[in-house]
Amino acid sequence: MTDLSSDLVDDFVDWYLNANPIYASLAGAPGYDRTLGDFTEAGILAREGESRRWLERLQAVKGGEFQDEVDRELITSTLRGSLAYEAWPVWRRDPSFYVGPVFSSFFSPFLNRLAPEEELVEAAVARLAEVPAVLAACRANLDSGLAADLLVERGLGQARTGRRFLTETVPGLVADERLRARLAEAAEPAAAAFDELVGFLDGFEAAGTWRMGEELYSTLLREREMLGYGAAELRERGLAAYDELDAEMREVARRLPGGSDDWHAAIAALQDDHAPTLEDMRAEYEAETERARRFVRERDLVTFAEGEECRVVPSPEFQRPILSVASYLSPPPLSTSRTGHFFVPFTPDSFTDEQVRQRLRTNARAQMPSIAVHEAYPGHHWHLSWVADSTRRARKLFRTPYFTEGWALYVEKVMREEGYFATPAQELAHLEFRIFRAARIIVDTSLHCGDMSIEEAEEFMTTKSSLTPGTAKGEVNRYCAWPTQAPSYLTGALEIDRIRDDYMAAGRGDLRAFHDALAGSGGLPLGLARRVALEG
Repeated sequence: MTDLSSDLVDDFVDWYLNANPIYASLAGAPGYDRTLGDFTEAGILAREGESRRWLERLQAVKGGEFQDEVDRELITSTLRGSLAYEAWPVWRRDPSFYVGPVFSSFFSPFLNRLAPEEELVEAAVARLAEVPAVLAACRANLDSGLAADLLVERGLGQARTGRRFLTETVPGLVADERLRARLAEAAEPAAAAFDELVGFLDGFEAAGTWRMGEELYSTLLREREMLGYGAAELRERGLAAYDELDAEMREVARRLPGGSDDWHAAIAALQDDHAPTLEDMRAEYEAETERARRFVRERDLVTFAEGEECRVVPSPEFQRPILSVASYLSPPPLSTSRTGHFFVPFTPDSFTDEQVRQRLRTNARAQMPSIAVHEAYPGHHWHLSWVADSTRRARKLFRTPYFTEGWALYVEKVMREEGYFATPAQELAHLEFRIFRAARIIVDTSLHCGDMSIEEAEEFMTTKSSLTPGTAKGEVNRYCAWPTQAPSYLTGALEIDRIRDDYMAAGRGDLRAFHDALAGSGGLPLGLARRVALEG
């Protein structure tokens, strides 16, 4: 064995950025914005081989400073997780592996605007020339024996937005008329490649499954998330949390005017009070986000990153067919920007008036405080703008949803403790979001371990939480395509609760010090986050 040094970690980060230029560019690293990278089978297999060699090299070192060791463990857990997927090759199963990065590579640069507009356009033109090759790799690599109809349909829904996205949406982000015309012209071959992909996927016969299986699911929990338990125990934890929250919600529901312990009926009634239009919903979220920011500052719950800003904007068009809830895009962590974007869940243009109404109902006014806290202050935006000030590149780049989503749900509870949810209706909505996350644990593990059908999962999410049938359908579709992610919210929140209890019992600092230290350490696997909080 050799001794660990920060140079080895930096060498890995440099390799990773070179191997993943879209991710490098989105992270704000200079010099990666003119290529999409190699999506061919040979390129993907070569990266897997290099990842395996890096894992062996990093596992062979010892010693070093505490923070260097934390970086090493973060990277090795990330590599173990990605290599576990060799048994479940997403690049052979899911068109979104190709389509999603293409969309984000064109949308995010114009959203973040880290360079002058002319440079952004020239970089986009260079990338547009590579789109046909990426989509050709999608057609070549998809395996009909592995791909599942559900995943192909998701990818097809995204691909159908490709032409309009490249020829209208992205050029529409350019102010200069000459540059806008240049970009639209350069987009035509890429748009034609999307048309070809739509035709290919529309006729693609998929015979595979989207179910991951308990063995790989448990491996990811243990190896990537460092949780120390597998899918079966996770499901039991979800069931226990659900029962506990159900009892608490019955008590809160009785405090509503004319209340009873039927919290399902209470939530359904609360959802009738919503913004009249999608744009009104966005404006109300913007006001709630500012209220949350003021409250967090007044209560001195965290230290704010200098220059941070959270913009509340409609979700991008390419995201709308596959994501039915609010989301967040962080500041590019390797840049000087501290501006993040809270995406309000607009609907696809094809939605009926009733479908739009149902989306508005699942973003009711009583629910907005919890969602704004989760996405913005002191949830994702505060956390990720704060992490962006870290001096350690590995912490900026590699994170697990079990920490980041766990953090955002944990701080919802903190805000309840501090009195932010001012009415029983807001408090009930907050608890409903927690029980919804408990239901997610149960459903996600059950789906991928073969214990629940899609129809049973949709029914579970509509009867055990307050989701409308349409939103439940979109949610379950997401769980099928993104195994292990849905349980991350409540699992992470409960683990962070335990870390906080031990931190306070050890007298290591006050609540603000805990928040700054734990969240500032990055988005670490939770076992590693515990070590940083209690030993660092």
